[in-house]
Parts: sequence; structure tokens; C-alpha cells
Amino acid sequence: MAEIIVSSYKGTPVVTAFIDNKLEFLSFVRDSEIHNIYVGRVDHIVKNIDAAFVKYAEDRVGYLPLKNITSACVLNKKYSTGDKLCNGDIVLVQVESEAVKTKKTKLTTNLSIPGKYAVLTLGKTGIGASVKLSDSLRDKYTELVRDDYFGFLNGIRDSLYDSDIGLIIRTEVSELDDNVIKEEVLDSCKETADILCNIIKLSRNRTIYSLMYKADNNDLDAHIKKATAFIKNRGISDINLIEDSCIYGIPSKIEELCRNKVWLKSGAFIIIEQLESFNAIDVNTGKAIKGKDIGEAVNNEAAVEIMRQIRLRNLTGMILIDFINMNDEEQKQKLIDKVKKLCKQDPIHTSFIDITGLGIMELIRNKNDKSLKEILKDVEKAVDNSKHQC
Repeated sequence: MAEIIVSSYKGTPVVTAFIDNKLEFLSFVRDSEIHNIYVGRVDHIVKNIDAAFVKYAEDRVGYLPLKNITSACVLNKKYSTGDKLCNGDIVLVQVESEAVKTKKTKLTTNLSIPGKYAVLTLGKTGIGASVKLSDSLRDKYTELVRDDYFGFLNGIRDSLYDSDIGLIIRTEVSELDDNVIKEEVLDSCKETADILCNIIKLSRNRTIYSLMYKADNNDLDAHIKKATAFIKNRGISDINLIEDSCIYGIPSKIEELCRNKVWLKSGAFIIIEQLESFNAIDVNTGKAIKGKDIGEAVNNEAAVEIMRQIRLRNLTGMILIDFINMNDEEQKQKLIDKVKKLCKQDPIHTSFIDITGLGIMELIRNKNDKSLKEILKDVEKAVDNSKHQC
């Protein structure tokens, strides 16, 4: 049994999902530039970091790595592999991550457009499937559509200015009957490719700073769909959609996620610190004194809660976890296997890297949006600004 609850926090709509009465999914419905596509102009090149700074709006400049620039996205001249961007060049860019603190917006020319069953990315090659699917299903789906997809890609090559498109098959495909999978994926590819080809074509006649594609970041239904997919990926189909009337205490649960200390049922606790270059998490036994192998029990309990906290707080980049020391190699391997399994359940790509010589576990989580802490600052700022409006 699971519930999707539509609520609000200080005037900003929020979509949450509860499984067995526990908050497992949190998404703020807010306007964001992430995944928007703009016509920008190269402001200047910084050779020592191999990047260009691109002005994509009147008052916004983003950072564009110069490695693997997609030729179709250079609009003012013919661009081939090995060529270089210059000051003043006009480029089609997509926002990959928003500006945070001293870091500028990160841009890319690998334009990515999601469809119902497929995600197409310009400048990439090959076919893959969501890492949330099992290896056997990923192999099955990619082989099923491979030949037809490459035939379709060759047919639209001219519209892509000879660029490639990579395909990722989405987890939603697993809900389809086997006999319609190929047809549905290819139809989704065609619809998505039409959008992408149209953006590339129209951008050549647009002025700089033009918004060519607006992502559905502030669409409530899109956030509800994400919450539904999150629950279904955990094998739950019985879902209730509820409009919150303040009885679920969503604001207090959000505020709990801002605390550094998180208590576990056993009496142990974890400390979470968000730093400039990485996130540090420390596991402590605290008041957990019952039973044998306390370290192993606390680590297993903490692993589940840590991955939940990472997901809800949207911690990204490098994550270092100091679990309670375990001398038994078998116990250590079981913990690693557990964390790897939990990483696969995260909607955002999360990878186990290693355990250092000091016993610190290293994870990497892709950046998809601002952290919860940063989003709440934006919400507070919006509230403060509204107080001063006439």
C-alpha cells in the first residue's frame, strides 16, 4: 500500500510518496532551467580548464566543457570533430545543472529529450536501457529494437547534420506486453526525434537567447508521474492519490530532513554534513546496546536510512560514509552488496566506488537538480520577496 500526497510547503506545491506510512519520495513543483534548451553565444574560452563560458540569456552565463561538442549544435558555421569553438560562436545548449553558490550553470550540447518509453540524446551513440532494469531485461530490450532503431536513425541522418543519437530504453517498457515492446519503443523514438530535429532546424533561424525547449519541471502531473513510477519500481501497484489537508504534517517532515542528526529505531544515529566539495555521513552506535554483532546490525539499519536520506535530501556528487568498523570480511562484503542493491533502487544514477584504506565507503550520485537545502533557500527567498511586493 502506498500513497502519493499532493501538498505545499510555504506556498510551493510538493509531491510526496509514502510507502508503509514512511516518506520515501519528495519533489518540489517549481520552475527550473534544468533540461531547457537555449540558443547561446560563446562569451569567452578558458583554455586551461578546456571550457567555454556561454551566455544563454540576457543575464545568465553557463559553463560548457569543450570536450565532445556536437556538430549539429554549432549554428553559425560548419563544425567537424577536431574543430574548435571561438568567441562569438552561436551554439545550441541544454542546461545540465543549475548554478549553485560559486558554481555556474553547467551546459551541454548533448541535447537529451525524454519520450514515453525512450530517451534520445544527441551526440551519443548506441543503445542502452535503464539501469533500474535487470541485466537480462536490458539485454532483451536492446536486442529487440537494435536493427530497427539503426535503420530509423539512418533515415533521419540529414536532419541531424550527420550527428548521432543515443537511445536509452526507459523502465516503463517493463509494464508492456512483449509483443508490443518494439513497436512502442520505436514510436516513442520517432516522436522524440521529431521534437529534436525540429529544435535543431528552427534554432538556425532564431536569435540568441531564444528558448527552444521548455522542460516540464513545474508541471504537477509530471511530478505525480515520477512519484508513481518510483512506487511501481518497488513492485507496488496499489497507489492512492491524496490531496493533503494539513493532516499529514508534510512541512514538519520536510524540516526534519534539514537536521544533521537522524535517529534510528535501534537507538543508533547518523550525522549528515553537506560540504562544498562532498557529502560526509557518519554512523554511530549511540544507544544501541542490545543483541550480538551490534556493529553489523547498526550498519545494515543505517545503510537503508542513509540511502533514503540521500534520495530525499538529493545529495549528489561524492558521498563518503563512515560505517562502524567491521573486521569480518564476509560482513563487510554483505554490507557492500546491500548498498549496491539500494543504489540500484535510486531513480538517480548512484554508484558504489570503493572502501578506502581507512574504511570509508565512497559513492557517486549524478547531479540532477539542486539539493533539498538549496531548494528550501530558494523557497524562503520567494516567500521573503512576496512580503515586499505591493
